[in-house]
Amino acid sequence: MSLLARARRTRWVNVAVVNLRFLIGFAFVPAAMKKLLGQPFTDPTNHGLFHDFLHAFRATGWFYPFVGAMQLLAAVLLFTQRFATLGAAVALPILSAIMVFCWSTEVVPTASIATLMWLGTVGLLVWDLDRWRALFLPSDRVHEVRVAPPTAPIDMTLWTRCGIAMLVVYVGSAIAYGGVYRPRGIELAEPAFYVMPAILLLPLITLVIDRRRARRAE
Repeated sequence: MSLLARARRTRWVNVAVVNLRFLIGFAFVPAAMKKLLGQPFTDPTNHGLFHDFLHAFRATGWFYPFVGAMQLLAAVLLFTQRFATLGAAVALPILSAIMVFCWSTEVVPTASIATLMWLGTVGLLVWDLDRWRALFLPSDRVHEVRVAPPTAPIDMTLWTRCGIAMLVVYVGSAIAYGGVYRPRGIELAEPAFYVMPAILLLPLITLVIDRRRARRAE
């Protein structure tokens, strides 16, 4: 049995992969919402190669929300788990462009985060390697590809519902708030401040429920 096949049968690895999809997908959502709502991605008073490009990017008309729509599409696909392979495929070129742009404009902290996200997305594609093998084989050998049946030792339906709940809560709060909320510190009097902690609790609650169900089934 290959290392990847063994990993796909290991509970904690599956949990890590599911949450990696959540992490990468959720990182896209605020940026996507800003673009779809027409909000500036960076403070208009900031200048320099990085900021000036983003100012010009926002001024490109419908291209700005189009990129946001693609980012949101990648996030939704990743959150569904069922279509996460396609979501990773959509996310990779977007992240590749972001990563190269950040390194070329020398914004090291952002570039480092983008690089980690890019590596994580590559890892997600490797996770579903069986689904991609046919692309690299001659047409007369495509029939040789056998996709391994799903054997995830976790409740994927439960985790899918968790992802959808996370997405609905955040997008709903952004619509209710009238934009993407950016905390300027510990703002306990601001209801939107509690949205992010609530979203982070959802995977933890799901993990507990999933583990209890697994123990009952043993």
